[in-house]
Amino acid sequence: MAAFKFRVPSLFQLVVLSIVCSFPLFSQAPADTVDIMQKSAVKIYVDCSLCDQDYFRTELTYVNFVRDRKQAHVHIMITQMYTGSGGTEYTMTFIGQLEFEGVNDTLKYNANKTDTQDMTRKGMLKVLKTGLVRYVIHTPLGEFFNITYNKPTAATKVADRWDYWVINANLSSWFNGESQYKSSQLWGGLTASRVTDDWKFRFSVNFSYNDNAYDVQTDDTTTVTSRSISRSQWFNGFIVKSINDHWSVGLFTYLSSATYSNIDFSSRVEPGIEYNIFPFSESTHRQLRIGYQIGVGSRRYIDTTIYFKKSEVLYSHSLSATLSLQQPWGSTSITLAESQFLHDFSKNSFNASGSMSIRVFEGLSVTLYGGYTAVHDQLSLAKSSLTEAEIYQQRRELAKSYSYYGSFGFSYSIGSIYNNIVNSRFGNQGGGGTTIITSD
Repeated sequence: MAAFKFRVPSLFQLVVLSIVCSFPLFSQAPADTVDIMQKSAVKIYVDCSLCDQDYFRTELTYVNFVRDRKQAHVHIMITQMYTGSGGTEYTMTFIGQLEFEGVNDTLKYNANKTDTQDMTRKGMLKVLKTGLVRYVIHTPLGEFFNITYNKPTAATKVADRWDYWVINANLSSWFNGESQYKSSQLWGGLTASRVTDDWKFRFSVNFSYNDNAYDVQTDDTTTVTSRSISRSQWFNGFIVKSINDHWSVGLFTYLSSATYSNIDFSSRVEPGIEYNIFPFSESTHRQLRIGYQIGVGSRRYIDTTIYFKKSEVLYSHSLSATLSLQQPWGSTSITLAESQFLHDFSKNSFNASGSMSIRVFEGLSVTLYGGYTAVHDQLSLAKSSLTEAEIYQQRRELAKSYSYYGSFGFSYSIGSIYNNIVNSRFGNQGGGGTTIITSD
């Protein structure tokens, strides 16, 4: 009788065996991976592109996240506006749908400028939980909720020693290079602002410096270095007074110097008035602002202009209209602006710009943005001819009659309506259906 011999498996065989055994058999998979109780949970759609959605899905375990707003019981729109202290006010609009049709609410959360990202998302989560209670208690999961109340402690009123003034300073640099090319940039600025319900102040001074060098080989032995330096400095400030929920007035000032635009020094002062068709209290959802400004300015040029000017005083005015909407179907912003020099109405410019994001139907979204400017007011163009280096290095402004830019894209996603799972292994590399994205 042959003796049975036991052979110890190698380390490689053990690893392979453990991996194979770790895969579940398809025949053993449950028919429905969603718990019956969880199926009855409120379905929500969080409409916020800049929020930490993974964090919300991890912490809000008693609701179902869905990928399409039309399949949600509650569509939560989160919009944001910057506060006078440099923080952010988040407005959370809860829109009831399906059996919760007409059950709506609006809550707000204010994040300070000094708050970290974690502090902000925790604060937003607390407000989200509060707003969802009125929906969740009407589901079978409602019996698992307990209401608690933490009584606030008495606190004395804190005086603001800065009187709502906020000062920001920034300084940045960038450099890169190759064997025959090098570039360096430096830019920065200082901004002081104060915002209250009645007044809005903002003063900002900025500068930029760009230095580019190209080594151009003219023959086998000769290399010529072409260097381009451009500088600009500018100051802008404004004071705005709120008259009522629709009207505002302001005073605007501008100072600038830019080698690219042939401006040695430019100054301008403009009073202005603005009317918002919708009340400013609704500004997080919709705005239709019409503004008019008129003013006087002076310019001193680096080189003589094509109109044989070394300096001049210019009177101008401008009219603009901006429509901004953030609705459940998406968001849009459109601006039309016209400006003219009063000494010659033919010296004018017209600008149209806008952006739009629309959810057409389940899974399909369309985004587009762009702008067009008709240019007939380039009074600062230098009379001297541009060299070839100045053109390809973009060191001087070129004559033009128009400019434009644009982008169009759409995304389409199909698959499970649920969006509850968070799995960060190997980063965000998949799951949740098929997405097709295209743009030009």
